[in-house]
Amino acid sequence: MKKYNTKKIIIANWKMNPQNSEQAASLFKKIVLGVKKSRKSKVVVAPPFVFLPALQKIGGLDLAAQDVFWKDEGAYTGEISPKMLKNVGVSYVIVGHSERREFLGETDEMINRKVKAALSAGLKTVLNFVKDELRSDLEGVSQRFAKNLIIAYEPLWAIGTGNAAEPDDIFEMATYIRRNIFDILGKKAAYETPILYGGSVDRKNAEAFLRARGVGGLLVGGASLLSKEFIDIVKSINV
Repeated sequence: MKKYNTKKIIIANWKMNPQNSEQAASLFKKIVLGVKKSRKSKVVVAPPFVFLPALQKIGGLDLAAQDVFWKDEGAYTGEISPKMLKNVGVSYVIVGHSERREFLGETDEMINRKVKAALSAGLKTVLNFVKDELRSDLEGVSQRFAKNLIIAYEPLWAIGTGNAAEPDDIFEMATYIRRNIFDILGKKAAYETPILYGGSVDRKNAEAFLRARGVGGLLVGGASLLSKEFIDIVKSINV
């Protein structure tokens, strides 16, 4: 059995930023240029939906969507389907971010449906996990789709506060996550599923997180909007 991802996955979650396509293109180009020599990382950028086609044309990095719906088409105003994402060249999608759970009322049932739809469509699915929702969010997920699953752990108290978790705490949570994945999806998935840490990641603490046992990468929020800061985070993998 192969070891879980040796390349660290670094996802830039831009959230509802920047404010126009020119700023988005400029930031994206700077990141592409700054990380192109990195051989130890897989860098993915998650911009707002409206910027995805333009950034796909620029190229150079994989793109992620920040959300997805569980149907491929229909009368669902404002929603984006897995098929639509694939048609614009998106290969990753974030599901269940704590901000969507808190501000938009997303339930575990909704997130579970999104996870299954995204995985079934062949999208690499980054399931965000904040406390004890993992089993509910993965209920009924088929083992045959597990190869495209990524788990991102983001403690609520660390998101956007400047207060990050300690590496030892992250290792304990990674162990807990793998035990749950083992119960739900089996030994292979438990061993190979990448586990990312998210929550007040910056250039000062990124290296410590990446060295923490069981951590397969980072989900970066605010720091990903500062090109030099984000590039330094990616470069910390090579230290």
